[in-house]
Order: sequence, then C-alpha cells, then structure tokens
Amino acid sequence: MTSGIGLVFPGQGSQSVGMGKALCDAHPVLKQVYEEASAVLGYDSAVLCFEGPAERLNLTEYTQPALLVSSIAALKTLQPAGITPIAVAGHSLGEYSALVAAGGLSFRDAVGLVQKRGRYMAEAVRPGTGLVAALLGLAPDIVRDVCRAASAAGVVAAANFNSPGQVVIAGEKEAVERAIALAKEKGCKKAIPLPVSVPVHTPLMQRAADRLAKDLAAVKWSDLTAPLINNAEARAIRHAGEIQASLVRQLPSSVLWEDSITAMGKMGVRTFVEVGPGTVLTGLIKRILPDAKLLNVNDPKSLELTLTALTVNQ
Repeated sequence: MTSGIGLVFPGQGSQSVGMGKALCDAHPVLKQVYEEASAVLGYDSAVLCFEGPAERLNLTEYTQPALLVSSIAALKTLQPAGITPIAVAGHSLGEYSALVAAGGLSFRDAVGLVQKRGRYMAEAVRPGTGLVAALLGLAPDIVRDVCRAASAAGVVAAANFNSPGQVVIAGEKEAVERAIALAKEKGCKKAIPLPVSVPVHTPLMQRAADRLAKDLAAVKWSDLTAPLINNAEARAIRHAGEIQASLVRQLPSSVLWEDSITAMGKMGVRTFVEVGPGTVLTGLIKRILPDAKLLNVNDPKSLELTLTALTVNQ
C-alpha cells in the first residue's frame, strides 16, 4: 500500500450540475448515501446534484449539503482499498466531510449541520450585498494591506490563503471592488469573481458562527481516527472536545489552506487524495508541494486510477 496518504475534501466553488452522477451510476449502492441525506434535508439531494438547476445548486444553503453528500459518496468508493490516512483536511465546508471521514461525526448529523450552516451564512448577509474574488499574484501581506485600505468602504478581509500567489478576499460588495482596484495597482495579475453566494470567512459571519455553535453543541462528537488539520489555525486536532470550538472559529476566520497542506507534508503526507467534486484542491496542492503525488476521486475513471495507484505497492 502506498504510504503517507492524506485525504482532502473540497468546499464551495467545486460544485457543478451532474457531480457524482457517473460514480453513482457505476456504483448503485451509493444511492443509499443520497437517500439518507434526502431524509434529513427534506428534498431529493440526488436530483439537485445530478440535474440542478445551477441557480439553486449555487445557493449556499443547497451547495453545502450537496458537496458533503457528493464527497462522502466518493469516499465510500475508496473504502475497499482500506486506506489509513496520516491526516485529513477539508477546505471550509469540506472540513465537515473530513470529520465524517475521520469518524468524528455521523454522516446524518453532518448533513443537518451543513444545511443549517449554509442557511445561517445566507441569512447573515443580505442577498446581493456580498462579493467573493480570488486575487492572483500577490503576497499575503500585500493582500492584508489592500483589505485594510479598502475597509473604509465596508467589510473586506482575506478569506482563504489558498496557495502561493492565490488569496481569496470576501466581504461587502463595494469594499471588495475597492480592494480589487487597489490590488491591481499593487501588481495583482488577475481578480476572479467566485461562484460563492455569501462572503464566508470574514467578520460578517460572526452572527452565523454564534447561531451554529448551539447546533454543534447538540450533536455527538467522537475522537478522530486520523488528525484533522483545521482551517482556522492549520493545527492538528484529534479530540472531540476541540472540534466544536474549531468549527465555530472557522466561519469568521481565514482558511489557512497553504499552511494546512504544508503541515500535512511535515507530518509525512506524500500522497494527497482529493475526495469529491472537481480538482480545485489538487491544483492548489500542486503549487504548495510540487513534489507531492496527487490523486482524486470524482468519477469512475479517476477512481480506477486512484485505486490502482494506491494498491500498486501492496
């Protein structure tokens, strides 16, 4: 078995209509995952994931459960390989998928939590008033300076430190637009608006975090079978008592993804498997740890390639 494996799970921005359908068609047992989620959500999660419409799928309240369900379905197809990861991590919403994978939280509870998380996030900011954008080609400190300078126009903050040269900013629309203009003056190569309907990982999410804290306290947590490298501090956590507070901090805080992947590398992770829709994280990890082996599972072909790669040395 290939050694030094880390599992990573995608967050918002990785969703697309049709995600997971090919895997589910090839592995009909996965229908149970969608059915269990649908019972919690009160609507057919398979129809939303497989057929859309995109306008609904891209609304935070629907995006989050859809990505969680798609990621856990993909994880089920990996289980026959008997993978024992050194560590797990998830990008924002993906942290909940990672916690399910590491045994910290039941799938059913995770579905309910992310549905509420998405709803609270959407309700924290009036529709159309927020903006999220990726800035390419600037150092983290310059992005922080740009956000500070633009904050006269409203709330704007560095939301995700994704990889060298890629920082996502978020906040109130006018302030983010001002930050983009300032960033271009500082040499930003490109600013890309992202399909995320609320400015997560900014102080605008504190109200949502406070509401979510009560729901997090109401479900059962377990110690993890593999440490989670958390978003808020890029720190390894394993005990049930640490998880709730970490998830509350996560919402109004920056996602330290580059630091998290670097930490996993220092722990001995040499092979990263992105489990769930898209390959966004694979692209980021390639820029953070160029020598890492990168695999993903989001359709039958990628599953086959990953299983072959993971079992080649058995």
